[in-house]
Amino acid sequence: MKTLLLRLAGPLQSWGVQSRFTRRTTERAPSKSGVLGMIAAAQGRRRTDTLTDLLGLRFAVRIDQPGRLDRDYQTARIFEGPKGTAPSQRFYLADAVFVAGIQGDDEVISGIEDALRRPAFPLYLGRRSCPPAGPVVIGTRADGPYQALMVERYHASPFWARKQPPDVELDLLADGGVIPVPEVREAPVTQRDVPLSFSPSLRQHDWRSVERTTLQLTNPLGRVTVTAGPGPFTHDPMTAFEEGD
Repeated sequence: MKTLLLRLAGPLQSWGVQSRFTRRTTERAPSKSGVLGMIAAAQGRRRTDTLTDLLGLRFAVRIDQPGRLDRDYQTARIFEGPKGTAPSQRFYLADAVFVAGIQGDDEVISGIEDALRRPAFPLYLGRRSCPPAGPVVIGTRADGPYQALMVERYHASPFWARKQPPDVELDLLADGGVIPVPEVREAPVTQRDVPLSFSPSLRQHDWRSVERTTLQLTNPLGRVTVTAGPGPFTHDPMTAFEEGD
């Protein structure tokens, strides 16, 4: 089975899992529900179409650039009933970059790759107001998601990469069983983001187990720390006064 790697980057992203009513939160990394929804949109599926063939895909995501959490306070005018406004808070990740891996049967992965390269509907990163910056598809790999993300190059934006060390430690989150057992760093948690239906009249999501680990990657643009010390490049401004004596 092949793994399709995706670069999820944009000015804003929002991956809600527990959003309720007027408070729309975001996870700190892409949700499986959000990525499968993007794939379904690329394939031209309607919200009422079945997602059965996508539910067996194995999913992992690497956090190359965590971004920052931003809050948008909104008000909407209510025209029906008593006059007034309805406030809401919406949270976004700004300037974040993720690399996601989707694994499945070769034919299914090839179809997903073609759809993401030529999407039927516009792609967005969690919400319609969050389009991706640049192409989403990186390419396919013969290995599983963990192995593919372990060797895939660092995809952070240059401005961020230049502020990081030459070797970076990145968080990786994945479906239970994707990360080799000795490499799992924390106890698995459950997250309700497996989409059973996107129908507006009956949205349904199931639970999945999420495991976490860290990966070490080389950062070609990394900042090199220069320390002063003895040698030909040591500068002592007091030497000039000593020579004048």
